[in-house]
Amino acid sequence: MQGRPVSFSRTTIVELMVPAYTNFGGKVHGGMLMSLMDKVAYACASKHAGNYCVTVSVDAVEFLAPVEVGEMVSMLASVNYVGSKSLVVGIKVIAEDIRSGVHRHTNTSYFTMVAKDPQGQTAIVPPLILESTDDVRRYCAALQRKRLRDHARSYMKDYRDNFVFDESIEQYLDKQRCSIDIKQ
Repeated sequence: MQGRPVSFSRTTIVELMVPAYTNFGGKVHGGMLMSLMDKVAYACASKHAGNYCVTVSVDAVEFLAPVEVGEMVSMLASVNYVGSKSLVVGIKVIAEDIRSGVHRHTNTSYFTMVAKDPQGQTAIVPPLILESTDDVRRYCAALQRKRLRDHARSYMKDYRDNFVFDESIEQYLDKQRCSIDIKQ
């Protein structure tokens, strides 16, 4: 299977933020932004894979600044990493105040997508051709996030499987904002 360059599937979605997108605080709802991020991740991953893609996880969503009604939001997506059947799409969200022309980086996110063939089975994705030092940096960063996620998953499984409630837990929680009130 022939590889595809990062530029082949780079995708941008631009949308005006309207009052219907706001939360109770008057800012654009984070869930609305996540929905748009999922849409651009799908478009980017599917273009690279040449198949339908589904979201299997969201590694990180960093809300760096609020998005205001009336701003034009650009979702910039690129494939940062490919496995055999999965892809990691990095998304950068830029909000633009149309009146002043000021641009702000408001969100960053990483969506892991899996390619599906027409029968709904997982499909092999083309290798990724890295075209710049930024592409190489993003690929290496995705590998690091994968290593950290795998380590955390293993650590938490071990913790969950070997958890014992004893007096050390009460000491561990002593300085926390909780109390134990287990009814026997």
